[in-house]
Amino acid sequence: MTASYRQPGVVLTDRRFTVPLDHDDPAGERIELYAREVVASDKTDKDLPWLVYLQGGPGFGANRFVGKPAWLGRALKEFRVLLLDQRGTGASTPANRQTLPLRGGPREQADYLAHFRADSIVRDCEAIRPEVTGGAPWTVLGQSFGGFCTVTYLSTAPEGLSAAAITGGLPSLDAHADDVYRAAYPRIERKVAAHYRRYPQDVERARRIAEHLLAHEVVLPNGFRLTAEAFQSLGIVLGKSDGSHRLHYLLEDAFVRTPQGPALSDAFQEEVLGLLSFAGHPLYALVHEACYGQGERPTAWAAERVRAEFPQFDAAKTLTGDGPLLFTGESVHPWTFDTDPALRPLRETAEELAARTDWKPLYDPARLAVNEVPVAAAVYHDDMYVDTAHSLQTARAIRGLRTWVTDEYEHDGVRASGPRVLDRLLALTRDEV
Repeated sequence: MTASYRQPGVVLTDRRFTVPLDHDDPAGERIELYAREVVASDKTDKDLPWLVYLQGGPGFGANRFVGKPAWLGRALKEFRVLLLDQRGTGASTPANRQTLPLRGGPREQADYLAHFRADSIVRDCEAIRPEVTGGAPWTVLGQSFGGFCTVTYLSTAPEGLSAAAITGGLPSLDAHADDVYRAAYPRIERKVAAHYRRYPQDVERARRIAEHLLAHEVVLPNGFRLTAEAFQSLGIVLGKSDGSHRLHYLLEDAFVRTPQGPALSDAFQEEVLGLLSFAGHPLYALVHEACYGQGERPTAWAAERVRAEFPQFDAAKTLTGDGPLLFTGESVHPWTFDTDPALRPLRETAEELAARTDWKPLYDPARLAVNEVPVAAAVYHDDMYVDTAHSLQTARAIRGLRTWVTDEYEHDGVRASGPRVLDRLLALTRDEV
């Protein structure tokens, strides 16, 4: 049963679908997908084309918008929009520490999660598209990991697309996870240096917090162990438009005086918990590196192994001198599954995924080379999360793709820009600019 309801300027409808867990076994187990249909309140009776939005991640449900913020208002001028909770996220059949034991042990859980990558997400889209559009192709907007999914869509089912818009999400077609992180750490270091140039007072603040964490065991209210390495991972916010400012405000009031001496304040700990906990998106940690898996070579904790090539990120070594502490970014490590109580029961499952050697290819360079779908991509200059050089190499490999390379926005430009990024990308797909 579908339910429709109103918010300012929009009508929303809950949509639910069932799809095969394994699309190669359509008669086997099925899982549920949830999506939210959105249409402008003055266009509810109009026959509009569809735009499906693929959220970044992996592991995040689609945005829960109220009204028409960010890019949505622009899209609703001409589309009905489907905000899809990709499999395992949001209100779709969940995959987390509470539900995964239903699958069995770590090996069985890993086998299950192997079906939660871009290839399965695209096949989900194709499975539900006839019901949503009546069979007509739709436009896809892919943000970040959603852009990775879009390139898989162009590789495997381009007949389902009338146009594609990608924001901060052109992946390398053939890079191993090692290559991804080898390119990432210098990029992260540049973002941290830019932060310290803006807020030089944060150099000492960050060092002081890290020193405290190396000397004290700090457990956040939900049982999260805040280690120095976990603290460094707060640098993930530096890839967003307001991230540097947000990090600065977090650091400036970290300590309070107590009878036992300086301690990290409850307010600081609460905000850190909100930034670092994977409770709301465990799939991000579980399948993050698996998103780069193609072929027989395992990902094998690539971010952790490659980090050893960049000793400047070692907090303990940094604090023996007087240099600035380097934050890290979008990476998952073995210790991630030790610090976070939402992930601890899944450590062995993560090990199974890291060792996996049977990843299917996600992209088809030959098919992309003859692409006929109008495609445009926003490539953010020195994007913290997706390597610009990799993105531009892929852009050249997709026939007809038009790029907009800009340093006006960070990775979240499609949100931060209001209608501008989506408006420009749609115009590029139509040769209007």
